[in-house]
Amino acid sequence: MKLAFLASQAPKSQNSLKQLVKTYGQCDADSADVIVVLGGDGFMLQCLHQYMHHETPVFGLRRGTVGFLMNDFSVKNLPDRINQAKNTVLHPLSMQAETISGERVSSLAINEVSLLRQTKQSAHIEIQINGQSKIDNLVGDGVMVATPAGSTAYNLSAHGPVIPLGSDILALTPISPFRPRRWRGAIIPSHAEVTFVIKSHEKRPVSATADNTEVRDVMQVEIKEAKNIKINALYDAKHNLEDRIINEQFS
Repeated sequence: MKLAFLASQAPKSQNSLKQLVKTYGQCDADSADVIVVLGGDGFMLQCLHQYMHHETPVFGLRRGTVGFLMNDFSVKNLPDRINQAKNTVLHPLSMQAETISGERVSSLAINEVSLLRQTKQSAHIEIQINGQSKIDNLVGDGVMVATPAGSTAYNLSAHGPVIPLGSDILALTPISPFRPRRWRGAIIPSHAEVTFVIKSHEKRPVSATADNTEVRDVMQVEIKEAKNIKINALYDAKHNLEDRIINEQFS
C-alpha cells in the first residue's frame, strides 16, 4: 500500500510524521493509494480541499486539539486499519457569490457556507429555495447552509440540527435571528438550491464564507451540493464518522 503522509506544522504532528515515514515510507500524494493526514480538523479540511478532485481516499490521524474528522492516532498496524476502514463519501457545497461591484466568486465548502453581517447593523436576507421565496426578510446576524459532515461544527454552535451521514439533507440555520422571531431553521433535501438575496446591501453589508474562503459585500449567494465531486474519507469501523455524529447528539 502506497501511503502519502501530510502533517500540520505543529510539533506533535511533525514528530508523528517522522515515526510514520520511518515505519511505512513516504509516497507522493498524486500517486498514493491513500493520503494520511496528521493534525486536527482545520488541517484536515485544508487537505480535503487540496485533494478533493483526486478522489484518493483520505485517512486522518488526530494530532491536534480538535479531531472530529480524525481517527485515533497509532503507529501500529496502519495498513490493516486502512483496509478495514469504512469509506464515507462526502459532497461539498458549491457557492456562487455576486458582490456589490458585480464580481462573481465561486468556491467549495465541505462544512458550511455562512453569511454574516459586516457591521453593527443587523443583516436583512431573503431566503429562496429552488427559486421560491420562503422567508422574505430574515433579520439577524446571518444564516448558513451546512452539510452532514459540517453539521457538528459552526452549525451546532448556532443551535442547528446534527445530521446523520447518508441522509441526503442539509441544514439551513439562522445565526442569532431576531425576525422571524420563532424561526429556528429548516432541514432541506440535498438536491435543493438555496439563494440568499441581501437587502439594503449598502447600508447593511454582508460577507459570505465557504469554509475558509470569505467574500465581502455580497448581493446574492447561490448554494447547491456539488454531487459531481466525491471525497472519500476513511474511518475506523468501530469509530466512524456516522457514529460520531449520532453520539454528538447525546453528549
